Amino acid sequence: MTSSRKLPVCLITAMLLWAVVMMTGVTAKAEANKNYLDTMNVGVSIILDPSADSEAYSSYLQAADITVPEPKKVSDLVMANVKNTLNVRAEASEESEKIGYLYKDCGGKILEQHDGWTKLQSGDVIGWAKDEYLLFDDAAEALANDVGNLIVTINTDALRVRKEPSKDAGVYGLVAIDDELEVIEQIDDDWISVDYDGETGYVSTEYVSTDFHIDTGETVEAVKAREKAKAEAKAKAALTVQQGAVVADADDTRLLAALIQCESGNQPYEGQLAVGAVVMNRVRSGGYPNTISGVIYASGQFPPALNGKVARVYQGNVKDSCLQAATEALAGATNVGTATHFRRAGSREGIVIGNHVFW
Repeated sequence: MTSSRKLPVCLITAMLLWAVVMMTGVTAKAEANKNYLDTMNVGVSIILDPSADSEAYSSYLQAADITVPEPKKVSDLVMANVKNTLNVRAEASEESEKIGYLYKDCGGKILEQHDGWTKLQSGDVIGWAKDEYLLFDDAAEALANDVGNLIVTINTDALRVRKEPSKDAGVYGLVAIDDELEVIEQIDDDWISVDYDGETGYVSTEYVSTDFHIDTGETVEAVKAREKAKAEAKAKAALTVQQGAVVADADDTRLLAALIQCESGNQPYEGQLAVGAVVMNRVRSGGYPNTISGVIYASGQFPPALNGKVARVYQGNVKDSCLQAATEALAGATNVGTATHFRRAGSREGIVIGNHVFW
């Protein structure tokens, strides 16, 4: 008869504990694998469409210890990279019509790009410029920060510019709605220091808006209008160049004033001065008598002088405005250049003032 050997109780106990541990480990590993697979499945679905659940997407990235780099910010700023002027064209071609200009340090917004050209908007200019004459991204930002400046725009009818950042401070002056001032510094949430006619003034943030300003381009039409205005101003300035003064006594001054009153007493002051200037231009010209009375009473020249009207006005009341016009004309003032003639407007070309044309 074979006898059986009993295992010690301690050994049996150890074996049972080992079995339990093994089973627990297998279960835990299976559970971990399941969680991992679940995480992967959720992660894949979220990666495919992060917008579906952005919170779950962030949790997935954190659990998987994944760092997603921030997307590089794409700037729509563009700056001119020229010493003088950059042509802006209607189409992306050097043969296309010029519609505007960007000058040194001007900037704008990118609208479209292709084939080495950029469509941009800079102020009123919207058109195409070659990329080789432009700066983009970091280079554009750097230049803009260097040449640009902060401005405040007034959003109320009249805003006090204070001498100190306080509502009780003295006032330099008032600025109107839509006026712009250059920012010096943001003092705090309530006050901004600004350049006010060379002084450091302070405006309340409650009544202004702040913007970063860079110079913008100019349309061809704007350039033409500006050049036309400049030419007109130059021509007008030439008409008012001071002529040589003529020495005259009170009688000559009154006589000239009487003629002015007869010829243009019902005209605006500019018209009165113009008549006086014509008389004095004749005195200086060498082609007419060299005295005021000689010019005024020259045969066939001024009908009011020949029919006695000038003499009657001279003896009576002469308007103050006509005396002033005579005095200025004698001193060399003119608003018709060297014109020596005038007649009713509409009869010929010339400088029209009131009802007369001068040439």
